[in-house]
Amino acid sequence: MMWQPRIGVGDGLSLRPWRESDATAVFKAFNCPDIQRWHVRRMDTHDEALAWIAGWAKRWDDKTDASWAISRDDEPLGQAGLRHVSLFEASAALSYWVLPEARGAGIAARAAHALTEWTFDILGLHRVSLEHSTANAASCRVAAKLGFAVEGTLRGSARHADGWHDMHLHARLRSDG
Repeated sequence: MMWQPRIGVGDGLSLRPWRESDATAVFKAFNCPDIQRWHVRRMDTHDEALAWIAGWAKRWDDKTDASWAISRDDEPLGQAGLRHVSLFEASAALSYWVLPEARGAGIAARAAHALTEWTFDILGLHRVSLEHSTANAASCRVAAKLGFAVEGTLRGSARHADGWHDMHLHARLRSDG
């Protein structure tokens, strides 16, 4: 790919690469009960948050995954990212989370929309998918706002903190407009 860009979202929001100074926000996020509910990953130390941040630069360079801090005034409010990036197959999977104090304002949807448009317009991807637990109604609402069609349910396909979850699979194609 290229140097990881800053992506404008609008309304004072942007997506920017993670930096070491974000470790406190990352640690806070992964210790939030609502975020922990939908992940199997935890962070017990500030050093683990620093390692999580450092890992993104390597994954960007390897062209396998990417993550941005959703920020306002350069302060992180959440994460929007791409997993399983395949430039050859022109596809990726979208991910996002938002800190509790930033919820309810449409930040996840706006950031994920900007990132999805960037994947189509700049990376030239054909398909972006999104998976979330069938129990995660908020994520389902974000997917619907983004115009990601529901393609089905993947039974017992993701382990979260409380066990295995069925996952909704959504996707959007560049040709969907």
